[in-house]
Amino acid sequence: MTAPLLDVERLSIAFDDTPVVENLSLCVNVGETLALVGESGSGKSVTALGLLNLLPPNARVSGTRMLKGTDLSRLGSRQWNDLRGGQAGFVFQEPMTSLNPLHRVGRQVAETLRLHQGLRGPAARARTRELLSRVKLPRADELMNAWPHQLSGGQRQRVMIAMAIANRPGLLIADEPTTALDVSVQQDILALLRELRDDDGMGLLFITHHLNLVRRHADRVCVMRHGREVETGSVERVFRTPKTRYTRALLEAEPDGRPAPIADAPPLLQARQLGVSFARAKTGLLKRPPPPLEAVKPLDLSLRPGETLGIVGESGSGKTTLASAIMRLVASRGEIFLGQDRLDTLSGKALRRQRHRLQMVFQDPYGALSPRMPVFDIISEGLRFHFPRLDGRAVSQRVYQTLDDVGLPRSVAARYPHEFSGGQRQRIAVARALIVEPALLVLDEPTSALDRQVQQQLITLLRRLQADRGLGYLFISHDLAVVRAMAHRVIVLKDGDVVETNDTETLFARPRHAYTRRLIDAAGTTAGLGTSPLLILQEPGTG
Repeated sequence: MTAPLLDVERLSIAFDDTPVVENLSLCVNVGETLALVGESGSGKSVTALGLLNLLPPNARVSGTRMLKGTDLSRLGSRQWNDLRGGQAGFVFQEPMTSLNPLHRVGRQVAETLRLHQGLRGPAARARTRELLSRVKLPRADELMNAWPHQLSGGQRQRVMIAMAIANRPGLLIADEPTTALDVSVQQDILALLRELRDDDGMGLLFITHHLNLVRRHADRVCVMRHGREVETGSVERVFRTPKTRYTRALLEAEPDGRPAPIADAPPLLQARQLGVSFARAKTGLLKRPPPPLEAVKPLDLSLRPGETLGIVGESGSGKTTLASAIMRLVASRGEIFLGQDRLDTLSGKALRRQRHRLQMVFQDPYGALSPRMPVFDIISEGLRFHFPRLDGRAVSQRVYQTLDDVGLPRSVAARYPHEFSGGQRQRIAVARALIVEPALLVLDEPTSALDRQVQQQLITLLRRLQADRGLGYLFISHDLAVVRAMAHRVIVLKDGDVVETNDTETLFARPRHAYTRRLIDAAGTTAGLGTSPLLILQEPGTG
C-alpha cells in the first residue's frame, strides 16, 4: 500500500499553556482532497499553520508530521524555506495581509519563481502571465503592473493561488481559498485546483467552512471542534449518514428567514449619477496613457431607514468601489446625500463630523484592525473620538455591551487581533462599526469568513439591530443565500454597470438579465445540501 503524501499522527498545538489542537491525526494521499471543516475557532487554520511551522514562537507543536517520507519536526530553517513554496504551497485566508503592499503583483509572483526555479527576466514574466491567466484573472498583462490595493478581494485571492501553485508543489494547503470569491469563480478556482491535483499528482488539504463546496470538491472530510477530531470519513458517507450531532448541525445550518418589512419613509441614502474612474498605467515611455477605467459607471440608488440593499456581482464588478465611493473613501463623480446632508461636497472637519453616521465593515477584517491595539481600544477608539464627553466608565459599558451584541465574550477585550480566528475578527470589526450608533452601515462581505452557524447568528443580530435602531444597510456579498436572507432589494453589477435591480424575491424568482440568471445558476450548484436559492424561490411558501 502506498504511503500517504502527508501523514500526521497525534498532532497537538498549544500557545503557552493553552491547548488549541489536541491529538489530531490525518493523512492526505497523492491525488486526493481532504477537507478540514468546523466552525470558526475550531482549530482548522492553526492546524494548517502548525504543519508547516508557521506559528509564532510561543506555540508548542508536538506529534508526528511526515511529508513525502520526510520528518518535518527535524527540519532546519533553510530546509523549511526550501520546502515552503517548493514542495508545499499555502493559500492563506486573508490575501491582503499575505501580499506585500510595496511591490507590484507581477514582481511578487515572479519572486517565488526566482527563489525556487531560478527563473528571471522574460522567462519569469511569461510564466507569471501564464499563472495569472490560469487562475482566471482578466487582463493579466495589466494586472502584473498593479499594486495589491488596486485589486478586488477576489482578485487578490487568485493572485495568492497563482503564487501557491507556481512551483507545482506536491502538497497544497488551501485555507479558505474561495472566501472572497463569487459563486461562479469559486467553481472555476476549485475546478482548477482539482485539475492541477490530478495532472501533477498533488495532494490538497482544503480548509473551509463552506460545506457545499466540500461536498462537490473533496474526497474525504475531517470535522473539527474545539481543536479535536469529531468525525472523519468519505464525503459521501459523512454527508449521507453523519455519526455525531455536531456534524449534523453543521450540515443543516443554512441562512434562513427574511428581512422584516419596512415602513414608507424619506430616503436615508441617495446617490445620483454616482461614478468612479481610475487612471490606467502607461504601457510605454513615449505612449499616451490609456483612457481611465470606469470602475463604476454613473448610477442612481436610494435606501430607506430599516432597509437592506444587496449589491451582488462577480469579483471586480465594482461592488466594493461603489461602497467606498459612498463612504467618501475614493474620489467619485455625482451627488451623495445622507438624509438631508450632501456628503460629496464635504471635506475635512465637516466630513469627519458625519463619519459616525455612516460606518463600514470591510471585507478583510485583519487588514482593517490595528495589530498593535487590544480589542477594547479597537472598539472604543471611534466612540471616544465621536463622543468625547463620555467618561471611562460609560465607554467600558458600551464596549462590553457591544461585545455581547456580536456574540463575543467580554474576556476578549484584553486580547489582540492575531489571537483570533477569521470569523472572530469579523465580529470585532462589526462591533467597532456598531458602537458609534450609525444610521447607515456598509457591510462589505461581512459573512465571508464565517461558518454557516455563525453566519446565521450574525444575520439574526443584524436584523435585530436594524429593527431596533432603524439602520439602513448596504450589503455587499457574493453569497446569494445570505443576500436573500438579508436584503429587501438587490442591485446586480457587472463591469461597473447596473444590469438589473428589483426586490429580492422577484429578482431571484424571475431574473430578467442573462448575467443575473448565470449568477443564480452558479449559486444553485453550491447551495445548501441540494437546495439552491433558485429552487427555494420557486417554492416561496417554504421557510
